[in-house]
Amino acid sequence: MRAWMWWTALAAAAVIFLYPFAWLVSASLKPRPEVFDNRLIPSNWAPENYSTIWTAAPVLTWLGNSVVVALAAAVAVTISSAIVAFGFAYFRFPGRNALFALVVGTMMLPGAVTMIPTYLIWNQLGLAATQVPLWAGNLFGSAFYIFLIRQFFLSVPRELFEAARVDGAGYWRLFWRIAVPLCRPALIVAFVFELRASWSDLLKPLIYLRDPALFTMPRGMKAILDQFGQAGESAWEVVLAGAVLTTVPMIIAFFLCQRYFVEGVATQGRKG
Repeated sequence: MRAWMWWTALAAAAVIFLYPFAWLVSASLKPRPEVFDNRLIPSNWAPENYSTIWTAAPVLTWLGNSVVVALAAAVAVTISSAIVAFGFAYFRFPGRNALFALVVGTMMLPGAVTMIPTYLIWNQLGLAATQVPLWAGNLFGSAFYIFLIRQFFLSVPRELFEAARVDGAGYWRLFWRIAVPLCRPALIVAFVFELRASWSDLLKPLIYLRDPALFTMPRGMKAILDQFGQAGESAWEVVLAGAVLTTVPMIIAFFLCQRYFVEGVATQGRKG
């Protein structure tokens, strides 16, 4: 009886979470007068909405830009954060805990505080109108990912590192050959988190990107909304088709990485 209640609750929660996406897909396949009729199965199908948005905007270019930017941002922040986290986990030095607390404390700093100084730096470097600011800042790591990965590194028995040191392994070898393989779930969690965050980020592209050829998909969706969603008779069916094209790649990425993702979250939860 208790198991039946749990399964019912989980099914209800799944329906609640899946319904908005199901509605989105359904609405993107409806003709304009029926977009907001709340029927999940359209009475009239309009798959041409996807061909309309595909021809009205360089969607393929925007998707490619988003893939490049998201992968660069995820790889950069995962590697840089892992290196810093390993330093905090392995090395013993005076003030280590205070310095780590300072790093973690930067998470309390609102992004709006550093927005203008960051822009001025990139503008001074002549990169303010490029895609570089969308990912290059991740080369300096992220406080959240440093904290997350450090907790995994601390769980690795120190004897493994000491044995490798006796065999002549250097610090970089300890990091790449021992720490990284044993803490792969944490690295994948950080990678997936940042991939999703970068893929869906609209603020940075709005600040830095001016050339439509450099737009990421969220920035392109803003342009599509301006074109189809506000002037005259709103073509929301086209806007929703673009929203589906933006959402589907992240769903695919999650399914490809879900085993490692769930393992990493569960392991971190057990560490408590």
